[in-house]
Amino acid sequence: MAIITLTTDFGEKDHFAGATKGAIYSELQDVRIVDISHSISPFSIPEAAYIIKNAYSSFPKGTIHIIGIDSEINPENKHIAVKLDDHFFICANNGIMSMICTEIAPEKIVEINIHDKIQTSFPVLDVFVKAACHIARGGTLEVIGKTIHEIKPIKNIVPYVNDDKTQIIGSVVYIDNYGNVITNIKRSFFETIQKGRAFEISARNNKFKTIYKKYSDFVNFEIEENKRNDEGRGLVVFNSGDFLEIAVYKSNSGTVGSASTLMGLGLMDAISVNFIKT
Repeated sequence: MAIITLTTDFGEKDHFAGATKGAIYSELQDVRIVDISHSISPFSIPEAAYIIKNAYSSFPKGTIHIIGIDSEINPENKHIAVKLDDHFFICANNGIMSMICTEIAPEKIVEINIHDKIQTSFPVLDVFVKAACHIARGGTLEVIGKTIHEIKPIKNIVPYVNDDKTQIIGSVVYIDNYGNVITNIKRSFFETIQKGRAFEISARNNKFKTIYKKYSDFVNFEIEENKRNDEGRGLVVFNSGDFLEIAVYKSNSGTVGSASTLMGLGLMDAISVNFIKT
C-alpha cells in the first residue's frame, strides 16, 4: 500500500488540506495519507526544508512526499518531482529540496510538464496529486516530466566560514513549537571547523560556551529541586536532527518564555560561533 505524506502551509482552518486528501482518495482509495505538518509559516521555504529533511527518513522507502509551499507556478517557480534516497518528493523548484540535497545526491529530477492537461489554480490539489498518484501506481518520473540535473538552491543553507577558520556564521532556519531556535549549523560541519578548539556561540547579546548532549544535562541535580531555578535559562544542544539549537530549559512562551521570545531571535537571524585560538 502506497504512502503519501503532506507538508504544507495550509493551516487547519481552511479546506485546502482536506480537499487535497479527498483528491488523492478519489484517485487511489487504498492509499495511506500521513500529515507531516500543515502549520509551516506561510511561504517559509527554510521551515519547510527543515521539517521535510527531519521527517522523511522515518517513512518506508518508496514513500511519496507532497510539499505544498509557495507552489503557484510561474517562470521562476516550476514544479519538480525528485527521487532521492529511494523516496519521491513533489514540490516547487524553490529551494525546499536543497537542505536534503546538500547531503544526498538525487537519483533523478524531472520538471513536471503535465500542466497543459490540467486546468488549475490550485496546483497542490491538481498537479501534485496527479503526479503523486501516478508514482504510487508504479509510474515513472519520465512520463510526467523532462529530466533536469539541478535544483534551485536556497539562500544561506550552508553557514559561512571565514578564511582563517576562526568563525562560523549561521542563521536561524526554524523555530519549533517550544520557541527553541534551530540554526543551519550541523554537528558534523561544526566539528570539522572546530578541530577540538574552545568556542563561544553568540546570539544577539547572549553568549554560550558549552553545548550539552541533552536538555537535562544543563541541570545540576545535586541542588534541591525547589532551589535550582533552572526553568527559563538558556542553553545550547545539538538536537535530534543534529542541528545546533539554542533553547530555554522547559520553555513556555506563556510563563517562563522561550529562546525566541527572551532572546529576540527570529527566522534568518545570524548566529555566530567564534573559535578560540590555543
